[in-house]
Amino acid sequence: MNKSELVESVAQKADITKASAARSVECTFEAIQEAMKKGEEVRLVGFGTFTVAHRAATRGRNPRTGESIQIPASKQPKFRAGKGLKDAVRK
Repeated sequence: MNKSELVESVAQKADITKASAARSVECTFEAIQEAMKKGEEVRLVGFGTFTVAHRAATRGRNPRTGESIQIPASKQPKFRAGKGLKDAVRK
């Protein structure tokens, strides 16, 4: 399912226009993204949890040259599925 298919599904299930569904979906994505930018956890009970994982700076090796390189610290988005989502997928 891609974004436009998600919007169509939301519009049908909520009995609203596709334009309203598109705004709702987009606002939901923006709210999750803004919270994660602040380093906050977004917990949707029964669905899952969006978190930000912090990766420390490390030393790596260029596989072509064998040269040692510095890999900078970074933040990575993570998603952990909740019990409700896991149970729904397993059925």
